[in-house]
Amino acid sequence: MNTKSNFGKFLLLWTGELISSVGGGLTSFGLGVYIFRQTGSAASMAMVTLLGFLPTLLLSVPAGALADRYDRRLLMMIGDGCSALGVIYILLCMIKGQATVTQICIGVFISACFSALLEPSFRATITDLLTKEEYSKASGLLSLAGSARYLLSPIIAGFLLAISDVKLLLIIDICTFFLTVISAAVVRRGIGAKVIEKKEPLIQSMKEGWNILCARKGVLTLVGISALITLFMGVFQILAEPLILAFADAKTLGVAETLCASGMLVSGVLLGIKGIKRNYVKILGIALIVSGLAMLGFGLLENIFVICIFGFMFFATLPFANNCLDYLVRTNVPDDAQGRVWGLIGFISQMGYVLAYGVSGAAADLIGERTGCGVGRGAAMAIIIAGICLSLSALLVFVSGDVRELENEGNYVPETYS
Repeated sequence: MNTKSNFGKFLLLWTGELISSVGGGLTSFGLGVYIFRQTGSAASMAMVTLLGFLPTLLLSVPAGALADRYDRRLLMMIGDGCSALGVIYILLCMIKGQATVTQICIGVFISACFSALLEPSFRATITDLLTKEEYSKASGLLSLAGSARYLLSPIIAGFLLAISDVKLLLIIDICTFFLTVISAAVVRRGIGAKVIEKKEPLIQSMKEGWNILCARKGVLTLVGISALITLFMGVFQILAEPLILAFADAKTLGVAETLCASGMLVSGVLLGIKGIKRNYVKILGIALIVSGLAMLGFGLLENIFVICIFGFMFFATLPFANNCLDYLVRTNVPDDAQGRVWGLIGFISQMGYVLAYGVSGAAADLIGERTGCGVGRGAAMAIIIAGICLSLSALLVFVSGDVRELENEGNYVPETYS
């Protein structure tokens, strides 16, 4: 466990993550509007999201193992820097003419392949830098950085699209990659690379990560619950934009997304200042139940004010849930296995997103066609159903004894590594 605080270096990495989040949010928003205008289909938007997400999911496990074997800061630099190639490809296609959905999928896929290197290394680096007492505070700041793509990017993108087109958003995103690579390089120079005396084969490293995860039943149970939760949240993530675009323009969508995401800002700032000291399991369960109810309200009416109110509620709960999940897992996994275990956790917990991205868009199109209400109301009905299921699934957090034990014990002493 790290006993020396490097919170200043963490803040530098956090700043890079914040900038990267804003840039990625601009591209995501711009491409979503571009595709919906071209196709009028929620399924097309979902397909792009799915193909951009799959590489990150499938490569998360080997990327986690690499983070425990090699220089984590160098992996962050490679992943973040090379992921710009996919965005550059999409930009070139648009400059030559109208980019097709297939070309956009290819570019997003390329970017996601390199981005897969970033997440496990970034999470493991946080453990390298901070003391245990700083984890909760850092988690709140990370939630705040993650919320920037929802809080700042939409309103910026919405106004930029009113005076320009999506190519400008892509150019800005490409520029942000350089800044994030520089921040990782500065931190790498300041703390150096962790020396790995013994590098076991990659497959063996991944296997040991799985054994460590299985040795802590509460962590494994929590990850399984998370996979179910991501399924329902993924439906909201995919269908919120087509729901609004069905009756509003891109500028209105940008303002609405920013107002909704301001709930994440309020919670993120609160957690960044004070953090959570106890009752992690209870707070996690309550946050997820409220999230589901907010999704239900989000889809009730085709009214931008009602949508913003319930969207605010939804995003306000996310930092609390993420903070509790992060703490319960981080304090029950040994330091030298953080990379490979986080890679496995990311792979398992995010399987729900794969199913959500694969079926939610088509489901919204089908519901809208069969009911004659259009894709917007079809998306609303799918979000309502997912919200009800999310609230019911949150009850699993309260009834699992293994999950409650994670908070009671607080630290993991590994029983076996093989």
